[in-house]
Amino acid sequence: MTKLTADSRSVFHPLDERYPRPTEMNNPFCYEPHPLCKAAAKAVCESAYFAAIRQEALAGKMFGVLVAEDGNGRLGFLAAYSGQIGGQHDWAGFVPAIFDYLQPDGYFKRQEALISSLNQEIAVIETSDSYTELRTMLQDVKEKNAGCIEDYKQKMEEAKQQRILLRTQPDADQDALIRESQFMKAELKRIKKRQAEQVGLIEARIGDVERKIEALKYQRRKQSDELQRWLFSHFVLVNSHGESRNLLDIFAETVFKTPPSGAGECCEPKLLQYAFAHGLRPLCMAMFWYGESPKAEVRHHLHYYPACNGKCRPILTWMLGPEICGDRPVIEPEAPVIRYEDATLMVIEKPSGLLSVPGRSHAPSVESLIRLRCPEAEGPLMVHRLDQDTSGLMVIAKTMASYHHLQRQFASRSVCKRYIAKLTHPLSEHQKQPSHGVISLPLWSDPMDRPYQKVDFEKGKEAESEYRFLSDDMVELTPHTGRTHQLRIHCAHRDGLDNPILGDNLYGDGTPAPRLCLHASFLSFVHPMSGERLTFSSEPTFDFSVVC
Repeated sequence: MTKLTADSRSVFHPLDERYPRPTEMNNPFCYEPHPLCKAAAKAVCESAYFAAIRQEALAGKMFGVLVAEDGNGRLGFLAAYSGQIGGQHDWAGFVPAIFDYLQPDGYFKRQEALISSLNQEIAVIETSDSYTELRTMLQDVKEKNAGCIEDYKQKMEEAKQQRILLRTQPDADQDALIRESQFMKAELKRIKKRQAEQVGLIEARIGDVERKIEALKYQRRKQSDELQRWLFSHFVLVNSHGESRNLLDIFAETVFKTPPSGAGECCEPKLLQYAFAHGLRPLCMAMFWYGESPKAEVRHHLHYYPACNGKCRPILTWMLGPEICGDRPVIEPEAPVIRYEDATLMVIEKPSGLLSVPGRSHAPSVESLIRLRCPEAEGPLMVHRLDQDTSGLMVIAKTMASYHHLQRQFASRSVCKRYIAKLTHPLSEHQKQPSHGVISLPLWSDPMDRPYQKVDFEKGKEAESEYRFLSDDMVELTPHTGRTHQLRIHCAHRDGLDNPILGDNLYGDGTPAPRLCLHASFLSFVHPMSGERLTFSSEPTFDFSVVC
């Protein structure tokens, strides 16, 4: 890459005012990109300064734009990228980092080098021939000792059987037989003691090495924690009122207490920091993904995404104020339709947009509405859940006995559930081959970015879905596990169907639709009281036109 010269740097870029300016700043956690933001994003991708990093960006990177006006009312925009590109965070044309900690001879790099040297020292010890030999020796000695013990116990058992025969002889020396038994038992204890001493000597030598490793790891952890705190204390942000606060103080008032790694390096705080520090008035902002989707997450090229919750919500709420960064307004959803009801359970059709259980927003939910209808119902009602934006069949318990019976059925996977989804992009006959199959991608919930789920083959939980194509854009899905957003990710991920469900605002590619086109269409279970298998089906209503 050829870096543009410092002389050519200009981070407040002019913007053609072909659209009306917004009257208020948008919520970075819930928004439809303003036309000015889209124009700014297009200008970034076509710029000379973007050309300098395009090849790096193609690997996948989040970019952001902030449309603002200067003190003279002139319109322009700022551009930023998350983290670093090519090990740098000072590329021309983009706003600088909030705190430049990458100076080669700076404090951060010097301390980072010390921590790296500790890593190398630990690695040298852990992979040393002497340590490896000691561990191999210990394993060999334990196996050999175990064999010796087994051999001696076999010898004792044979001697015991011989003594039993001898005791029946009239001239048997009973005292001698007793002494032999006692001697062999005592000898077994002596053998175990000698073996334990032998093992103890080796373990002591291993312990000396491992205590050294642990001491180095403790030193590394202590230095890493101190360096992180130093770094966060130097990330000093400015808010819309001109107040200053560092990341440690901002996160001290949250449930996290300390900032997560990478806090302050996303596009949004970078853009706002520069705007507030240079007298610009923010009008609207948007973030977009450029390049290839990462292996773990679902990201679509040039699709817009909201700010992350774990790293950005505390920061942006302080910078912009809770009145801008609040939750999206609650829209009154439709009521569920009751398909079956008796004294012990109920089967309903949940509409899209209705929560299954109460959330933080105190919006209506299936549980709260059913409790109003059935105040006499015992214990927990909800045996399973559907995502807020998913519609379809659910079974609800009205008694504790019914609840526990149904729970066991779900746990044993004897409940049969099937879904129908409308995909975003119609498939050719070639793309529908094979027409039936199984997707297995383990899922993990990142606590720093809820509610998004990620594919993680190390930390993720097993997630398996069966699919069968019904038409060019309709697919039947049968989950074999019940992970959050499982079907949505298995459709959208590049190692799944690589075709998001239409209307998916989390994992989709931005194709507009009035709702998530995912419907729980089939439900079959055994009635807890009668033992009869009940089966229900429901057709989805995805009968709307998509305007691209």
